[in-house]
Amino acid sequence: MRILSKLLAAASFSLLALSAAASPASPQDGVDYRTLDVPQQTAAGNKVEVTEFFWYSCPHCFAFEPELQSWIKKQGDKIVFKRVPIAFRDTFIPQQKLYYTLEALGMVDQLHGKVFHAIHVDRQRLDTDADIADFIARQGVDKKKFTDMYNSFAVQTKVRQAAQTQNAYKVDGVPLVAIAGRWLTSPSIVGASLGNKPEPILQASTLQVMDFLVSKAAQEKK
Repeated sequence: MRILSKLLAAASFSLLALSAAASPASPQDGVDYRTLDVPQQTAAGNKVEVTEFFWYSCPHCFAFEPELQSWIKKQGDKIVFKRVPIAFRDTFIPQQKLYYTLEALGMVDQLHGKVFHAIHVDRQRLDTDADIADFIARQGVDKKKFTDMYNSFAVQTKVRQAAQTQNAYKVDGVPLVAIAGRWLTSPSIVGASLGNKPEPILQASTLQVMDFLVSKAAQEKK
C-alpha cells in the first residue's frame, strides 16, 4: 500500500509539474492570445466583458464547460459573462435558436449543461427543430411555449446578431473566449505554442491566459 501511495503521489506531482511547465507564465500577444484589429464595443461598465463562442455539438466545448464554469465563479463580480452560439454553416442554426430560446425563457442555468450531456454522453442528435422540441418536452418544459419562443422574431433577431458578432470577432474555431472586446484566446491558440499537450493542460493554460487578460483589462479601466 505504501508503494502504491508513493507511486500515486509521484504521478500527481509529475502531472502538476507538467502543467506548470506547459502554462504560459507571461502570456504573449500573437502566441497565447490574439488582439483584434478592430476592438468591439462592450457594455460591461466598470467590469470586464468575457464572451465565450461555442457550439453544442463541439466535443472540446463540452470538455471545457466545467472548467469554464468554475473559472467564472472564481471571478465573482469582476466580469460580465456572455455566450454566443456560433454557426459555421446553416445546419448549426437550430442549436443557436435552442440556446437563445433557453436564454429568453430563463432556462440556461437549468438546461444548458443537460443539452451538452444529451449530445456527448447520451449520444442524442439535437440538430433539427423537431429533435430539439422533443428533447425539451422530455425535460418537462411546455413544448408549445418553447416552440413559440424558438420560432419568434426575438430569437431570429438574436441569431442574426450572433452571425454579425461571429464575423466581427473573426471566429475560426470553438471554444473561443473574447476578453473586453479586444483579445481572443482558446485551448487551440494556446496549444499552438505549447505543442501536443493533453486537453486538460491546454484548458488550464487557457484559463491562466484569461486571468492575465481580465487583469490587464481591469487595470486599463482604472
